[in-house]
Amino acid sequence: MENPHAERQAVLLERILKNTSKCTEMLMELNHCIEEIIRANAYVKTAADLATKYRKNVQYNLEATKRLSSGWEESEE
Repeated sequence: MENPHAERQAVLLERILKNTSKCTEMLMELNHCIEEIIRANAYVKTAADLATKYRKNVQYNLEATKRLSSGWEESEE
């Protein structure tokens, strides 16, 4: 005669393995999606870096122009 506890444990283990397998598949799919998002965001990051550098250059040139124009005004007086 079969042990009913062993049979019940075998059924539970089978369910656990099946659910673990499904969970693993979902995690692999999630990783794949995250990798795609990271690759797509690389272009956004490049654009953001360029915009930041451009803003810094504009700020520097505005300050340099302001210093230059204030120097001319003082020399005219």
